[in-house]
Amino acid sequence: MHPMLKPALRRAWRGRGTVQFGVTRAHAVKFGPLDIATGSFLELLDGTRGLPLLREEARTLDLSDHQVDTLVGRLANAGLIDDVRAAGPETDALRNRPGALDRHRPDLASLSVVHPEPGGGMRRLAARRAMRVQVRGAGRVGAAIAAVLSGSGVGRVEVLDGGHTEPWDVSPGGLPPTAVGERRDTAARQLVRRSAAGAAPRTAETAGSPAGGEPGLSLVVVAPRDGLSAYAPDPRSAEPWIASGTPHLYAGVMEATGVVGPLVLPGGTACAGCLALERAARDEDWTRMLSQWRSGRRTAVQACDLGLATAVAGLAAAHALSFLDGELPASTGTRWEAALPLLDWRAERMGPHHDCSCGAAGHTRRERSSGTGARQDTMAG
Repeated sequence: MHPMLKPALRRAWRGRGTVQFGVTRAHAVKFGPLDIATGSFLELLDGTRGLPLLREEARTLDLSDHQVDTLVGRLANAGLIDDVRAAGPETDALRNRPGALDRHRPDLASLSVVHPEPGGGMRRLAARRAMRVQVRGAGRVGAAIAAVLSGSGVGRVEVLDGGHTEPWDVSPGGLPPTAVGERRDTAARQLVRRSAAGAAPRTAETAGSPAGGEPGLSLVVVAPRDGLSAYAPDPRSAEPWIASGTPHLYAGVMEATGVVGPLVLPGGTACAGCLALERAARDEDWTRMLSQWRSGRRTAVQACDLGLATAVAGLAAAHALSFLDGELPASTGTRWEAALPLLDWRAERMGPHHDCSCGAAGHTRRERSSGTGARQDTMAG
């Protein structure tokens, strides 16, 4: 291990003997007490020295080996130490691609802040290369989501959509003006390739797999050009993902209203069927109106403001990456919604419906009766 104080966390002395690492409330940590010697020792934690050399140099500061080990251990337990040489075949493969790693340094810095264990950021960034995500939709929202996921290191990003690119599909973070007239799926594949920091790895898990909800698919992001399919998703389209246990996240813009979520964990959180049953129970006319909205040929261009579409795409991509990195983001079983012009993001919890065949309601009841649930750890700053 070559300990390094996480460079993404800015340091400031709060007074004699106490250092604050980090500025923001979410990740700031106060650390102390420190005397002059231990304060000077912090400057040695730059990732260039292993523990034996650190102990040797610390003796010139009158610090014993025990003091060094104790201090490094305390810093690591506080989430302040990174290991620049985190081991593993995936991290070694990423480290051997310096051009790609340079592209990902901001992502790596962010992961090091979010995940406290030494080397945790590098391991998660490397793990993304083996993941496979499918984005359903190549409009202003879906194409931008695919580009962000690919640019963030997800090894294989597939985009499914039909037809040809229209001028109103173009966006700064998505399909370019030169794509107008091209097949949407072809243009989206080119966008994904341009956004990636190098070629995707070819593994037994990802090579040659057919599209769909089969094993090997880490996540499906449903971001249709028709925002109604994200705002009121059709349960029938989600049946293959429910059956295969494939997580899926909805995102889109409908009538100048952006939605992100819910992230559906099949059998664990509310699905599209649960949403449909709940809405029908609250509004007896909902099913009748929805069938009218879905029927017929729509020729009008969607009310999908570019700024809102970009915000939705960015938020959805961030939630997707958080999930791929092993967390349960705030969209899990929850829809986030904001409408122009005020853009006040509000969260609506989507509970499983007891009449839905997905079984999530039974899972929730068992979880409540057994007293289990998600554990949340917080680190005070």
